[in-house]
Amino acid sequence: MRVGAHVSTAGGPATAFDRAVDIGAEAVQIFASSPRAWRFRKPSDEQVAEFRSRSVSTGVGLAFIHGSYLVNVGGSPDILEKSIECLVENMNAATALGVPGVIFHGGSHKGKGFDGVLDQAAGALKEVLDRTSEETWLIIENSAGMGAHIGASFAELGRLVAAIDNDRVKICLDTQHSFAAGYDLANAEGVATAMAEFDREIGLERLVAVHANDTKMELGSGVDRHENIGDGFIGLDGFEAIMAHEAFRDVPFLLEVPGPEKKGPDRENVERIKAIRDRLGISVDAQ
Repeated sequence: MRVGAHVSTAGGPATAFDRAVDIGAEAVQIFASSPRAWRFRKPSDEQVAEFRSRSVSTGVGLAFIHGSYLVNVGGSPDILEKSIECLVENMNAATALGVPGVIFHGGSHKGKGFDGVLDQAAGALKEVLDRTSEETWLIIENSAGMGAHIGASFAELGRLVAAIDNDRVKICLDTQHSFAAGYDLANAEGVATAMAEFDREIGLERLVAVHANDTKMELGSGVDRHENIGDGFIGLDGFEAIMAHEAFRDVPFLLEVPGPEKKGPDRENVERIKAIRDRLGISVDAQ
């Protein structure tokens, strides 16, 4: 179980590994291009070579790309087309950089309901898979359920995964989003209930990453508001219950917390998760 973090790539993609070392992270998540723009900046051959080299020399190794926030596979025809192209570009970057996959948000059904966009979303993601390398995963992240966002419930995610019907489709479970969607991850009983539903609706074999975030909001709020580890409603006991569950034993935990100075994940938050891992006797390198 590696403990990692979302880090900046200012100065080039390879700098992510140096920032990871600075905060004690054992894995990284990055944006391959601006997450708030459709225009994609493809990494150069030199950047690719440096990224691959630095991943080895720093010993961090494991990395994921987070897709653009603009992607919406439930959107209008124009937005859908842009979303497909954006995901394809991110997937191609992942393949070039040697990254296992791209984590992304499905977006919103815009009032049409999940059933109203299921076929459209599945068709779009099938196209993305058809146009990208068999080596690279397309990783859907669960949502908090805010507004009309799709994929808050494991049942919805399971239906989407089944409709796509491709082994390259994986899931990233965000602990804050799950709690906001009504899954009580603050205690062992709640974690067991949630992961039994996950296994039934999706399959535990699809789980390849965790966004480890505490929450500013109460259970079932439907609001996406991350908090530092142990400072929110999940708490340190909740993260211990999560990490103790066998479903998470070999899955990397990637922090997206605000940090004490609102600058993102820091060493203190990474160490809080590592301390729980050590207390549970879980090894680092199943990945």
